This record gives sequence, C-alpha cells and structure tokens, in this order.
Amino acid sequence: SAVQEKPLVKSDVDELPTLRAKLNKNSYAILIGIENYRQKLPAADFAAQDAKLVADYLTKVMGYPEENVVTLTNEHAALGDFVKYFERWLPNNVEPGSTVFVYYSGHGAPNPKTSDAFLVPYDGAPSFIDETGYSLKRMYAALGKLPAKEVLVALDSCFSGAGGRSVIAKGARPLVMNLQNNVVLSKNMTVMSASSGDQMSSTYDEKGHGLFTYFMLKGIKNEDVMRPDGSIKMDDLFGYIKPQVERIARKQYNNEQTPQLIGQKASQKGR
Repeated sequence: SAVQEKPLVKSDVDELPTLRAKLNKNSYAILIGIENYRQKLPAADFAAQDAKLVADYLTKVMGYPEENVVTLTNEHAALGDFVKYFERWLPNNVEPGSTVFVYYSGHGAPNPKTSDAFLVPYDGAPSFIDETGYSLKRMYAALGKLPAKEVLVALDSCFSGAGGRSVIAKGARPLVMNLQNNVVLSKNMTVMSASSGDQMSSTYDEKGHGLFTYFMLKGIKNEDVMRPDGSIKMDDLFGYIKPQVERIARKQYNNEQTPQLIGQKASQKGR
C-alpha cells in the first residue's frame, strides 16, 4: 500500500535562487531522504522531498553536474544502497581536488551499549541497529579515505532515541549522545548536525521542511554564503543557521535545538 507523504507545502526556499555557479565537474554528492520506513517507525515528515530539493539546489544553483549527484529516497535508501554509494561509487569517482557533499534527512538511532550513533536506512531495525544501521563512524571512515579537497556533511536527524528524528529499541532508554565522541574526522571534513546529542530535531511544518534543512537552504539562497565557484562558506552558513533554528524551535515547539558544527576547521576556530 502506498504510504502517504505529507502534502507539499510551498515556502520561499522551494523557489530556487536565480544565482548560478559555473559547472564544476569535480563536485559529487550523495543525498538521502527517508520519510517512510519498512519497519513501522514514525514517519520523518518531509525527508524525501527535502533530499530532492537539496539535489535541485546542488545541480541548478551550485554547479554540481547531474550525473555526479545521487539522490536516494525511501525504499531506494536501504542499507545496501548506503554501502554501495559511500564505499564503492564515491571512491570510484572522487579525484584529488574534488568537493563531496553528503546530506541525510531521516531517523538516527543510538546503540545503547556502545553509544555509537547510526543513520537508520529504509530497512533499519532499531532493535538490531548494529546489523541494520549505517554508523556515523563507518560513514566518516569511508569519506575520510577519499582524496577530496573538501567533504561537507549535513545531517537533519538526531541520535538520542528521545523522539523527533530518532528511534530506539523498544524498552531502551534514550541516551545523551556526544556526536564528537570517538569520532575522528579527516582534516578536509566538516559536519553540520541539526541538533546536539540529547536534543530532538524538529520539522518546520508550516514551511514543509525539516527545520535545519529549511534554514540551510534559506542561507544558501539569501545570505551570500556561496562563492562564485559554487563552494560554501561553511562558517558563514552555520553562523546563519544556528540562531534561526534555535529561535524557531524555542518559539514554535518550546524545544531546545542547537545545531552543531563539527570538524578540524570548526574546532580550530573554537580554540
């Protein structure tokens, strides 16, 4: 039976900016949006549409060639697809000097025993997360082996199991996740996450997007964070996203949601 995706709500970010970067054949992206899961997990509203819209921004605004952009949604984002694209397709294609952009919208889950954080593929089962999930560690390790100049990761998800865009095995207690815990990022990698490790990531229902994704796209559209070559000034973009997400989460959802910027460059700046 067809699962109903949330009806499309049109917002300002659905209109693409007129700005266009020149085509950069050396840019690659994997975009994943999982709204409906094979197991009876709560829907991650707007996730599939958000992945498709991010693809439009990359190909029509930021100079990514269409053939270099893989968009995986719902049943096309099973564990085997994660493995295939992160661990074979990227290494087969990415060359020295490339830019790689990874976007994930959907549920995260913790392993309560090890405190590892996992992305939950379409066929993921929270009770068997080690076997059916794709851990952030595994993703960062695969991305870290690429000869790319720059790897950017955006996660519109959360990992504590407390609700929002996270799930957990039945009967397990939510955890406070440290997303920087035992994770070593390569020097060329920057990760933006929608919330900190004990928080819930919200959707922005009136705009029809994940809250974090809405402001990420709004920033790219309006805030002069894109260089002429299509690359993103991550510090500037994050500096725009964080207070906006915090404000709306507080105002609309009475919720604390603090996006995180993780990476070599981010930690050097913070020192």
